[in-house]
Amino acid sequence: MAAEGGGKEMNEIKTQFTTREGVYKLLTHSEYSRPNRVPFNSQGSNPVKVSFVNVNDQSGNGDRICFNVGRELYFYIYKGVRKAADLSKPIDKRIYKGTQPTCHDFNPITATAESVSLLVGFSAGQVQLIDPIKKETSKLFNEERLIDKSRVTCVRWVPGSESLFLVAHSSGSMYLYNVENTCGTTAPHYQLLKQGENYAVHTCKSKSARNPLLRWTVGEGALNEFAFSPDGKFLACASQDGFLRVFGFDAAELHGTMKSYFGGLLCVCWSPDGRYIVAGGEDDLVTVWSFSDCRVIARGHGHKSWVSVVAFDHCTTSVEDGDPPAEFSGSDEEFHEQIHFGAGRDRANSAHSRLSKRNSTDSRPVSVTYRFGSVGQDTQLCLWDLTEDILFPHLPLSRTRTHTNVMSATSPPATGQTTATNTTTTTTSTTTSSTTTTTTTTTSTTLATTTTSTNPSGTNSKDSVSNSSTSGNQSNSLPSTLPRSNSLPHSSNPAGGSTPNSHTSSNSSNTKGNSIIDSAFIATGVSKFATLSLHDSRKERHEKDHKRNHSMGHISSKSSDKLNQLSSSRTAKADAAKTLGTTLCPRMEDVPLLEPLVCKKIAHERLTVLIFLEDCLVTACQEGFVCTWARPGKVVSDRPQEDTVM
Repeated sequence: MAAEGGGKEMNEIKTQFTTREGVYKLLTHSEYSRPNRVPFNSQGSNPVKVSFVNVNDQSGNGDRICFNVGRELYFYIYKGVRKAADLSKPIDKRIYKGTQPTCHDFNPITATAESVSLLVGFSAGQVQLIDPIKKETSKLFNEERLIDKSRVTCVRWVPGSESLFLVAHSSGSMYLYNVENTCGTTAPHYQLLKQGENYAVHTCKSKSARNPLLRWTVGEGALNEFAFSPDGKFLACASQDGFLRVFGFDAAELHGTMKSYFGGLLCVCWSPDGRYIVAGGEDDLVTVWSFSDCRVIARGHGHKSWVSVVAFDHCTTSVEDGDPPAEFSGSDEEFHEQIHFGAGRDRANSAHSRLSKRNSTDSRPVSVTYRFGSVGQDTQLCLWDLTEDILFPHLPLSRTRTHTNVMSATSPPATGQTTATNTTTTTTSTTTSSTTTTTTTTTSTTLATTTTSTNPSGTNSKDSVSNSSTSGNQSNSLPSTLPRSNSLPHSSNPAGGSTPNSHTSSNSSNTKGNSIIDSAFIATGVSKFATLSLHDSRKERHEKDHKRNHSMGHISSKSSDKLNQLSSSRTAKADAAKTLGTTLCPRMEDVPLLEPLVCKKIAHERLTVLIFLEDCLVTACQEGFVCTWARPGKVVSDRPQEDTVM
């Protein structure tokens, strides 16, 4: 539902907006829609989605666009900011009966000017593989709906694979398919392969190869969206039960979790370097989660309704280099960061790899800005900057720049985060022996890393203890010490953009696509470190507790004893009240609150698409209009822009 504004200014649809880079302009001649440009009656229909692929056309116009509107699916040459859209000549158009397309995804590896592989998910549960260039339909998966009868919510090719793809359903299940296999004529029988906290992975029992290869059951309620990390090694899942769950894809091991402020999570995306995940949903917030620390580091409030899509802008994310230091001298957390990026040197030429050179001793520090955007059912587009004063709150103020997009109320939370960090170092230093014992399966180099990282914390233990005592609620920081201290040996397993060798300490024999279905698949249960962390004690249900009237004041009476029990009890059904105020779901005042750089109403109907391209960004609304916004300086034509969007 489109939100009603409070006056003419609020309801006016914007055709341009300004950021520090310049002016973004709506290109009305580059609008894609149904050929007749008639607004689509969106009542009861599935969200409009857009997919892009580049077919490496020699003419230099290789971009192709696919979008669904109601029962229809369109495939066009995408001309972007260069030329006006010619809607009279779609490359392919399909109209479906009895079911509607809900999502789609191109395989970028196999795409050529003569052929593309497009997966299309449907409201009745089927998945179709088509080639819109050749106008062929090669296969239909789950045709008899024997695998899953619920709506397909998300479909993605497994990164780096020409044949494997993953499909999520509103039933809460995900299925791994191989395009070469059939789905069989009977319902599949499953055998448990791995089970963890509120998730399970089953393999299909069959004498011959058939689909699905694997079934993932994740959380409670619908699995609304998933996203692979930039290197394809991790999988982030946003579920209707309000949980973000991040898995190691090959080993099917839970890396970390996060809980929404209330309601379900609807969308998720990774930063270009894989260090951060942003999720949005029914709490009207965008939440930034640190992959390495497994905690919420910021929230953004600008939307007036549910957040439909979040996406990082890889072009505007910037890193300004300083001279790399000769040796390390800094805090335990900074040492932890350096270890995390030590294996990412093969990407030294990319912007996100330059983050690894950052060090507190450098007189000319690296300046980091992540840009991401969000669109919602309030018809608004929001742009956000995630800067180093949020990412590294423990650094001196002289090392940070002034950012107007961070609310003044973020200073106490920043201090709180510093306190939590210092408390963690104390706990790490006092539990060195237990950490070393737990990590007996790691290499000797890893153990040496653990020892090295605990030494600096020991020297600062007095300061850390004093900071801990001033925090006022030590129990809130205690649960985070287990996963943080025990994650140090995993510092060779950084986020998605770090390294293709990030699994060498535990999964050195795994290869993409084969390891997940191989007979040597790791089936030893949940990771030993995940069993210690706070998120493994959650079995939330999507109940009435997720309503807006579930206020913070209602929950403030939870005792520290109950918070501590959460890390050990694996059978308790914790409700939303028990997660608020923990590392799973910090209170609003405990983390920085971001303000959007830009917050503009850009459509009449709810927004369902936000994609950042090299020279533009693309949005789409439920009426079926796909709009192109030229980046500053990228407008090819000087023709005047219209003032309104039809």
